[in-house]
Amino acid sequence: MLRPQILLHPNVDLSQGGFTVHWSTVIGLLALQGLWLARAYAHRGEQRPAPWQAASFTAGLVVMFLSLNGPIHDISDYYLFSGHMVQHLVLTIVTPPLLLLGTPGWMLRPALQVGWVAAIARHVTTPRAAFTIFNLVLAAWHLPPLYNAAMYYHEVHIIQHLMFLVSAVLMWWPMLSPLPELPRLSYPGQMLYSFVMTLPMTVISIFIVYADHVLYPAYASAPRLWGLSPLEDQRLGGLIMWIPGGLFFYLLTSVIFFRWVTSERDDQASAQARA
Repeated sequence: MLRPQILLHPNVDLSQGGFTVHWSTVIGLLALQGLWLARAYAHRGEQRPAPWQAASFTAGLVVMFLSLNGPIHDISDYYLFSGHMVQHLVLTIVTPPLLLLGTPGWMLRPALQVGWVAAIARHVTTPRAAFTIFNLVLAAWHLPPLYNAAMYYHEVHIIQHLMFLVSAVLMWWPMLSPLPELPRLSYPGQMLYSFVMTLPMTVISIFIVYADHVLYPAYASAPRLWGLSPLEDQRLGGLIMWIPGGLFFYLLTSVIFFRWVTSERDDQASAQARA
């Protein structure tokens, strides 16, 4: 039988005020930044990214670093399930849009010249596939057997985070695609897509919030923070996915609506100017 104390590192003490750094994440993030810079400045004649794109991509990497290291990481891995939920929301709804907005389409286009890559990309970036893949990944990793395996085995935990990130990039693709070859949805389609995205999160949250026992025993033996019992912490985590996570997509739907209205007005103004 797996023992929670194997996972919960007793040497991680938040009261010491340290900032835990995992060098594997640092190396990976630096590699991503290096690849972006190499691609951005590889060809003199090719359009370079705008400064705001460079800032957006770098911000995405910084947010990823802060969520996978330091206090957020330590709380989520060694103390609180609710901390884990904050971490995963950051990894899925904050980091991916920053990375996509910061990546010009021409930077990715050469990959589509590889036949099998283009074929896979055309399938997995469709709204139906992106929605399904992301929500299946999200639901599967919150099933107790898989989640507990990620808590006990570091390699499984890494796979979990990678799957969250990749599936979240796919989830955002129909709304933020930088490639016309793999297009975005229309504004009405984006609004519907964003609204429907709240439904699976609600179901998963209800499963967690209304559980009458601790689903993830690794946290049951963890030192308690802020007076939260393991079951209270678990319910708080479910509420974090349910309410802030849901509100984010409702707000996003509103933003898309106003962008749609502005676009329609601009099109009408352009048509009148040409008349």
